[in-house]
Amino acid sequence: MREHGGNLDVAQQRFGGAAEDWIDLSTGINRVPYPDVDVEPRQWNALPSRSEIESLHNAARQAYRTDAPIAAVGGAQAAIQLLPHLASRGRARILAPTYNEYAAVFSAAGWDVTEVSDLATLAGADIAVVVNPNNPDGRRHDRHELLALLPRVGRLVIDESFADAVPDLSLASEAGHPGLLILRSFGKFYGLAGLRLGFAVGSEPDIAALAAMLGPWPVSGGAIAIGRRALLDHDWATATTARLADDCARLDAEARSQGWTLLGGTPLFRLYETGNALAAQEKLARSQIWSRVFQQRPGWLRLGLPGSETEWSRLSAALSA
Repeated sequence: MREHGGNLDVAQQRFGGAAEDWIDLSTGINRVPYPDVDVEPRQWNALPSRSEIESLHNAARQAYRTDAPIAAVGGAQAAIQLLPHLASRGRARILAPTYNEYAAVFSAAGWDVTEVSDLATLAGADIAVVVNPNNPDGRRHDRHELLALLPRVGRLVIDESFADAVPDLSLASEAGHPGLLILRSFGKFYGLAGLRLGFAVGSEPDIAALAAMLGPWPVSGGAIAIGRRALLDHDWATATTARLADDCARLDAEARSQGWTLLGGTPLFRLYETGNALAAQEKLARSQIWSRVFQQRPGWLRLGLPGSETEWSRLSAALSA
């Protein structure tokens, strides 16, 4: 398996403890999840109807400020797995460093994959991929620059998995343009990654092709009920966005106390240059707090945001030890 956050079993094997003893900050998943997750038994007992799936689509359109065609998927990763099959094999260019599944998925499907370091070099690709804001460094790209790239590539995929708390960055409102495909993750911002829910927003032909590959029941009844409710809860989203901004500043202050340098991040995670990320990770792990390191960047440490005051106190104590 490729290197990812969320590998808490590795932390337990190395440092002990049960899963419930750990604070997992190795991912960018909100640790204060959407609270209203009760569903009627029929949501688990019956197959989702077409009208229920479409009601979820409508809720997502409202949340993402778009009128474009949309398809619910079992997490953004499910859409990523299908991307190579939207077109004949050709040249895939990926703005890097970024989420490592893109290169792997296209390579496994026989595409010619190149990772590039600037937007201009994406030109000429049959499929170009940009994660905005980026994982892991939080790099952001101006929406006008991205739209200017659209006629220079066969298809432009914008992964907006971390865009919920920065909605003005999103290009979902432009997703009806031919060749533009937007991917959204539900589980990260709403703190419900186990629900496995995401969305693809794009042109009619692309969404129809994805829907055909996904089949008649792409997500569960529980995901439809909870996802629809959460996406329409604008008050919760507004309050959560404000809290995350405050918490980012709080975490950055903790990092500065260690002499770490902020490299970037999103409202759901921060990336720091520590000088020795493995040592920093082990220091935190001795207090059963898990973080993300990167083999190719030995100084980089990525931290999600603690949820409760208890978690914040444990993090402060671990850093001070």
